[in-house]
Amino acid sequence: MSTLKNLKFVNLALKTLPLDTEKENYVRQVPGACFSRVGLTPVENPTLVAASIPALGLLDITESDVESEDFAEYFAGNKLLPGSETAAHCYCGHQFGYFSGQLGDGAAMYLGEVLNKKGERWEIQLKGSGKTPYSRHADGRKVLRSTIREFLCSEAIHNLGIPTTRAGTCVTSDSLVVRDIFYDGHPIEERCSIVLRIAPTFLRFGSFEIFKQTDRETGRKGPSVGRQDILVTMLDYTIKNLYPEIWQAHNSDKETMYVEFYKDVVRRTARLVAKWQCVGWCHGVLNTDNMSIVGVTIDYGPYGFMDAYDPGYVCNASDDSARYSYQKQPEICKWNCKKLAEAIQGAVPMSKTEPEMYGIYDEVYSTEYTKGMRNKLGLLNKQLAEDGKLVESLMDTMHKTGADFTNCFRCLSRVPLPGESTFDSSVKEVIEYILSQCATVEEMKLTCKPRMDPRQFQMFLMLMETNPGMLPALGRGFIAVQQELERLEKRKELEEKTEDSQREENMKLWQSWFDEYKTRLEKELEGITDVIEANTKRKDVMNSSNPSENMDLTGIDHTHKEASEYSTSTKDEEKVEGAKGNSYSDKGSNSCQTSHVGLLYDGKPPDWSVDLRVT
Repeated sequence: MSTLKNLKFVNLALKTLPLDTEKENYVRQVPGACFSRVGLTPVENPTLVAASIPALGLLDITESDVESEDFAEYFAGNKLLPGSETAAHCYCGHQFGYFSGQLGDGAAMYLGEVLNKKGERWEIQLKGSGKTPYSRHADGRKVLRSTIREFLCSEAIHNLGIPTTRAGTCVTSDSLVVRDIFYDGHPIEERCSIVLRIAPTFLRFGSFEIFKQTDRETGRKGPSVGRQDILVTMLDYTIKNLYPEIWQAHNSDKETMYVEFYKDVVRRTARLVAKWQCVGWCHGVLNTDNMSIVGVTIDYGPYGFMDAYDPGYVCNASDDSARYSYQKQPEICKWNCKKLAEAIQGAVPMSKTEPEMYGIYDEVYSTEYTKGMRNKLGLLNKQLAEDGKLVESLMDTMHKTGADFTNCFRCLSRVPLPGESTFDSSVKEVIEYILSQCATVEEMKLTCKPRMDPRQFQMFLMLMETNPGMLPALGRGFIAVQQELERLEKRKELEEKTEDSQREENMKLWQSWFDEYKTRLEKELEGITDVIEANTKRKDVMNSSNPSENMDLTGIDHTHKEASEYSTSTKDEEKVEGAKGNSYSDKGSNSCQTSHVGLLYDGKPPDWSVDLRVT
């Protein structure tokens, strides 16, 4: 008998948290409720694009279930799984630093919580399943390109060892919606598509902001202001079901329990962002409504992995002030933790929670990040205070040379400990490889291209000359102008450089860093009797911490499989043999034909990709 018809739904959220009394599905404010019951909106001719068997396995769904005739119908929202109860979640959020009031699931739909054979409870939802009371001016639909991106990346992030929601299925259809892809006045019709998300919960920081008083800056407030009873219910539900150890230890002393819960959320958040930083991944929209209450990665919108290392890397074209840049992610997540403390202060005063945040966040983040970076550099035998400076020096060198973040870390495992006879020759080969992974002068110029509208930029320049005192009052606009001026200054410096002078400069910088690295590796040898064994262990740890992936874009299912199987082999060149349409090699070739097939995850991006922007 099909597993699909025998899933064990428990749906504790709908049984415990208050529901909207209004039954009609229209856009509105929803006071005094955490969920609104809403039906799914069917699509025409749903078709399965891809399925993640490991993710579906969390629900005890098997590969044979995926092959059943009505599988796509269930995960398109055309049929309701037996025991499922559909609803949309009400939450608020601080977006780009400003409180936006009620937001909610405008395109996602809670299907319920499934209890699997192991006794694990997984909440599932469909993203792109139609309008809800929280859709505002949108249609509640998602299209194939964004659905594929979420499906692939959530599974890839999981296989990188980073806590995340999972993606079970990607379904498309013949139903169409209109989208202006490039916001240039040329809309097209795209296929409605739906992704199945799986997580312990989809509660987020913003879930607790529905009680917020009127914000002094935006004039907006949460829809359930003053409902402390609901706040307590939500906190108790969250702790009892998602933090059971804290519930068991402290439920007789609620204030202490809430403080301990908050402390654990802060710890999980700090660990999460540290893991992002270690793989060069940017979320793109770290609003409070995109921060999980259990410390997992949620809401894959304009995310991005860095190629050339840039601490100011921004993957979201809407983020004109670089609020959510790579280097600011730890700071922003900490800021969001403070907003969570504010959100629950109706149950526990900030004088009890906020001091705990300052005492915990930085320490946990530093510990997790440092551990991750030591593993990436193969510093396993000793933990020295100077390691942080070595990492900073590496990042600075990558930034100055425009070197690829992933590839630089990946190739370091080719350098043995100084005790081996091949050390000097290996360093020389690795430096040559890294130089091939550095940005050319022309590529660096492209990163300095103007990003502001020329007329807007000129207006700001005139204002700077005539009334400079007004500029700080422009907020994000002022920051954008400063960044534009910095880009122009950098581009001016690059005009005088040639490829040969740039390579010579890069060579000196990398040789200097490897001298530092050698000095540090020599300290790793202290107390080691078997250098060969130590090197083997070191390479294994480094390659697992600096994964490589052979990405074939000929099919989404295959791509998903590859995204789930990060290579730990030191023989990356073996993967090139099957590549078609390009002449990549692990020795640094950057030539490429027009075919996208067989591009290496850890190969330098081809010239044609430099101007690509995904947002």
